[in-house]
Amino acid sequence: MSTFFVAGTDTGVGKTHATCTLLHAMRGAGLNACGMKPVASGCVETPEGLRNDDALALLAAGSAPVPYEWVNPVALREPLSPHLAAAHDGVEIALSPLREAFDRLRDIHDVVMVEGVGGWLVPLSRGLLASDIARQWQLPVILVVGLRLGCLNHALLTARAIAIDGCRLVGWIGNRIDPEMAAVEENLATLRRLLPAPCLGVLPHGVPPAKAAAELDIAALLD
Repeated sequence: MSTFFVAGTDTGVGKTHATCTLLHAMRGAGLNACGMKPVASGCVETPEGLRNDDALALLAAGSAPVPYEWVNPVALREPLSPHLAAAHDGVEIALSPLREAFDRLRDIHDVVMVEGVGGWLVPLSRGLLASDIARQWQLPVILVVGLRLGCLNHALLTARAIAIDGCRLVGWIGNRIDPEMAAVEENLATLRRLLPAPCLGVLPHGVPPAKAAAELDIAALLD
C-alpha cells in the first residue's frame, strides 16, 4: 500500500487536476486508488451538507465510491486560507479527525493520494500548518509545479522547505496552467536540473485527467 502527499508550489497551480491524473494513472496500473482532501475551503451548501468541487473531483476519480466525509473531513464555507475560514465557521482544525478519515481510506485502498491545501506552509490553525499533515503522517511528497512566470523560484523554495521539514520529495509534476508561457522547455530543463527528485511528467493545458494520465510515469512511485 502506498500513500503520498500532493503539495503545490502555490494556490491555483492545479493540485487537484494533478492528483486526479495520478489517480487515473494508478488505476490504469491495476491499483485500487483514492484521493483525499483533508481540509477544503470554499464549499457550498447542498442537501447532503457542505461540498467542495476539488473533493468531489477526487471522489469521482477514485476506484470506487466512498463516503464524502472520508475524502473531505473538514469542509469550510468561505474561500479563504483554512485558518481564517475555520475561524469564521467556528471550527478548530485538528489532525486527529483527519487521521481517522485517512486511516479508513488507507485500510481499503492500495494507494491514497492526500492533496494539500494552498502551498506548503498554509496555516490550518494556531500552531498547525498544511505541511504538518505530510510531516506527522510521514508521507512522501509529490510536488505540483504550476508552469508560469515565477515557477522556478516557487518550486525551489518549496523543495527546500520540504527538505527542512524532514519530508521526502519523491517526484514532481509540471502543469501547463499558462498555455502562453514563454520558454517552457528551458524552464522545464532548469527544473529537471535543480529539483532533487525526478519529473513524473508534464500535464498539457486543457486535457482532462483520464486522458492526461498517459503523460505520467509512475514507475518511480510504485518502486
